Amino acid sequence: MDYLEEYKKWCENPIFDEKTKKELLSIKDDEKEIQDRFYKELEFGTAGLRGVIGMGTNRMNKYTVGKATQGLANYILEQGTQDKGVAISYDSRRMSDEFSIQTALILNANGIQTYLFEELRPVPELSFAVRELGCTAGIMITASHNPPKYNGYKVYWDDGSQIISPKDKEIINKVRSIADFSEIKTISKEEAIEKGLFHVIGKEMDDKYIEVLKKHVLNPEIVKEQGKDLKIVYTPLHGTGNTIVERLLGELGFNNVYVVPEQAGPDGNFPTVDYPNPEDKKAFKLALELAKKVDADVVLATDPDADRLGIYAKDTKTGEYMSYTGNMSALLIAEYRISQMKEKNILPSDGLFITTIVSSDLAKAIAKYYNLDVAEVLTGFKNIGAVMKRAEENKDNTYVFGFEESYGCLIGDYARDKDGIAAVMSLCEAAAYYRSHGITLWDQMNNIYEKYGYYKEDQVSIVLEGADGAEKIKEMMTSMRNKDIKQIGSYKVLTFKDIDRDYVKDMTTGEESKTGLPKSNVLYYDLEGNSWCAVRPSGTEPKIKLYFGVKGKDEENAIEALENLKTEMVKLVRGE
Repeated sequence: MDYLEEYKKWCENPIFDEKTKKELLSIKDDEKEIQDRFYKELEFGTAGLRGVIGMGTNRMNKYTVGKATQGLANYILEQGTQDKGVAISYDSRRMSDEFSIQTALILNANGIQTYLFEELRPVPELSFAVRELGCTAGIMITASHNPPKYNGYKVYWDDGSQIISPKDKEIINKVRSIADFSEIKTISKEEAIEKGLFHVIGKEMDDKYIEVLKKHVLNPEIVKEQGKDLKIVYTPLHGTGNTIVERLLGELGFNNVYVVPEQAGPDGNFPTVDYPNPEDKKAFKLALELAKKVDADVVLATDPDADRLGIYAKDTKTGEYMSYTGNMSALLIAEYRISQMKEKNILPSDGLFITTIVSSDLAKAIAKYYNLDVAEVLTGFKNIGAVMKRAEENKDNTYVFGFEESYGCLIGDYARDKDGIAAVMSLCEAAAYYRSHGITLWDQMNNIYEKYGYYKEDQVSIVLEGADGAEKIKEMMTSMRNKDIKQIGSYKVLTFKDIDRDYVKDMTTGEESKTGLPKSNVLYYDLEGNSWCAVRPSGTEPKIKLYFGVKGKDEENAIEALENLKTEMVKLVRGE
């Protein structure tokens, strides 16, 4: 794409409004900014769009959102499922409500029914609503945990899961085939309502969603008993979470829920945090200050679309609040729920535990202990959703639990995406249960390590923005792919997997085989001593991501081994 020619077109073509032209003319002397906005089209990837808000082909704006929606509309019409409709939700980000209404009206202009939430709602409730309403698709306007300058557009299919192959590629082709923005159809809201195409989802969906979540509580009496005294601090980080959380916890019997007041209201500028991500310890600053004031037992944060949960729990021995990784919090929930299901004789004999290739190997140890089948999938919860769907259709497994290391899990089959709301509920239930047995969540985490082994994991992201950054990320991946790496730090590489090429090499024997996994730009290294590492470019942000996992003799040994592996792998990827 000739970025200067494309820039000129956007400045002159009458299809673009004056506000758009004014914004673009303001950067006429900044060629680097022009290049970044126009060097490519914002890619409609395997789940939709995500990008910086602004005008240009490589930005989130009404034109790129319109093109994506028209492409999706063309696909739905081709499938003949337009009468089933599309459910639409949005989070607190800038432009989210505008994009959601625009999306609904473009679909309506194509004769497709839409069901738009009356106000912002979390991702898991959208996934639930798609299934509950029997829709053909769902759309969530969100950039999840990205920085404030981003927004995005996630597409779900009729099972409530984000789109997967082959539908993702078929929809992408429909989007790419739109040659001109003039092909985007429009209709007024009044006309759409008059034609019976535009519908609003109200509080009744909240009621249904909350009732389904309540049915997954395993020890309601203990919750009521301990909920009188357990103290919980929660922050939605200016996002959607508290449209549900405070009400849900209150109805379950948790009487001491303190919502961080400065972060309780939706605000797409995220004024109190640099990065609204529960993976980032700095995002907990205000929550931890409040926790110390009220002497909270548990501190919880969800990201803006409330599919991820981060936690701190108080260690009563030291008085300190201890942070959990996404692996730790998910597997704490898993151990609690699975052990209780077994104790109550409701654990299915054909139970299925789903994890991802970059998540903790502790998951496999837990699954083995409880005699559950394990499915290991590529990164992305849509891949967990795909296995859930297959198991449901084949009737050969009953879903028990699924998670990924990026702070997301799902406790039941009512939805097909990670659910931070249900994770909040489950963590609080677990805290109540262990409190009734005289221990804290931090005590229980240490009990899990003593039971299964000291598994520790971490992740490093190398951020490289712009066209130059995208090229550098490609170079890093190519360099790693072409190196014959037999040792990483003190670890011998046992097996190398290039999932993009469906290639496996036994580094000891030289034997080659196939991964059997779908194509994905991931390099994975099985190391000696139950350790591993992996590298892949992010699908949603300008960064390359490195993952690490070790199993130590004790906690100190595991932490030291993890830091050494991390240092050596970062050097290797950077080419140092």
